[in-house]
Amino acid sequence: METIMASPWFTWVILPALIFVARICDVSIGTMRLIFVSKGNKTIAPVLGFFEVIIWLLAIGQIMQHLDNLMCYIAYGGGFAAGNYIGIYLEERMKIGTVMLRVFPKNDTTFLAENLRDKGFGVTTVDIMGKGGKNQMIFSVIDRKRIAEVLNMVQHHNPNAFYTIEDIRAVREGYRTTQGKHQSSKIFIPFGRRKGK
Repeated sequence: METIMASPWFTWVILPALIFVARICDVSIGTMRLIFVSKGNKTIAPVLGFFEVIIWLLAIGQIMQHLDNLMCYIAYGGGFAAGNYIGIYLEERMKIGTVMLRVFPKNDTTFLAENLRDKGFGVTTVDIMGKGGKNQMIFSVIDRKRIAEVLNMVQHHNPNAFYTIEDIRAVREGYRTTQGKHQSSKIFIPFGRRKGK
């Protein structure tokens, strides 16, 4: 074992590769942890933080033992960059949480609002005055997993409409849908606890 670890192949190839993978893991976990923290999750975030720090300690420990190895530095930096990308990609794929959708239409929103309600989405319309005259802006709180479905409906009924989507931490006293089921609750906190009045 000592002979393998002392070989140039291990020093310049295997060790940097291990550091690269470790950095990808710990930074990806760290990115996910920050996302869960921003969403107010008190259960998953600490667990992710534990594994993030353990993996980081293993990686930095190897760096400190091989300060004269340039490939370790390159692997450390490359793993950090790749870890950020992978962490964001995983979060996008998981589609965690709830978002607020605002639609600023260019056409009448009557059919769009009716269609969204028929699909079980809670919809609020607000009268607005824009460059094209009077119209109605649409507000809706939806699960991130259903963003594509809603945007397809927006595009169908109101092509080229301007819309914004932003993450929200909690929903209170409202209606929302989960996997097509219409639900109502006094308080909804993504990945958190539910409470009644």
